[in-house]
Amino acid sequence: MTDEKTDLTVADAATGDADGAARTAAPADVTPQGHPMHRVLSFVRRSARLDARLQRAWDAYAGRYLLDLNAGEGSLDVRDGFVLDAAFAERTWGNANPLVVEIGTGQGENVVAAAAAHPELNFLAVEVYDPGIAHTLLLAGKQDLRNLRVAQVNAPELLKATADATLAEVWTFFPDPWPKKKHHKRRIVQPTLAAEVHRALAEGGVWRIATDIEDYALHVHEVMDGLDGWRNLGKLTVSLPTGHVGKGNADLARDMPHADFAESERFDGRILTNFERKGLDAGRVIHDFTYLRV
Repeated sequence: MTDEKTDLTVADAATGDADGAARTAAPADVTPQGHPMHRVLSFVRRSARLDARLQRAWDAYAGRYLLDLNAGEGSLDVRDGFVLDAAFAERTWGNANPLVVEIGTGQGENVVAAAAAHPELNFLAVEVYDPGIAHTLLLAGKQDLRNLRVAQVNAPELLKATADATLAEVWTFFPDPWPKKKHHKRRIVQPTLAAEVHRALAEGGVWRIATDIEDYALHVHEVMDGLDGWRNLGKLTVSLPTGHVGKGNADLARDMPHADFAESERFDGRILTNFERKGLDAGRVIHDFTYLRV
């Protein structure tokens, strides 16, 4: 699906579109000292061009909602020495309420709606695409939300900078599917990121994932279902092909052997965004996952 949201990817960086930005892959050949060669990144390119309405929203609300976590001007790296821990959260949100992080918030529709519906929770929207950030600021500012903040940094780096057991939930809704088979390694749901999410979650915390791409659903099961420290809470039985397909030959999946997998009912805390509605209109099936940290 392609329209409104930036995604976060693995290995090479790219712009994504889990709720909408255009996908443009590019290799990341240089990695900072101390990082593995194929580190998890969020993107390669982000637009600095905002229309007048979004620029006004940025000017009006960035000081209130956008956290200053970056290594420098224009950088999406988290600055050295930053730690997202309970003390930082209490200073930032002014309370000790549970903290939910959404990775790849796109236009901000979902995270803003969740923050408005749950004032007893704190929310951190993680996004890299400028228009998406600005739109999230606009929606949050219009509602005068007090329990939402925004971080424009690489999500995997932010998770690495998160202290153990700090987060109540992590959400990753409609990540970039990277449809070409040779690019499947770039998908954000990988064992390395799962380890960081597991460490950052408090006991009993959950990682919620959703995708409208059948092949990505299989990928999530392959990565997550066998990992120690996670329990798939899904109660629905879903039949999926057991082989992977790529862009241009997805129709081959129909004739492949299938197997049953456990998935969750639709998360009622996720509103129906324009992006998800387009997927449904196109006949895609939404796959929801809830993995409990144990």
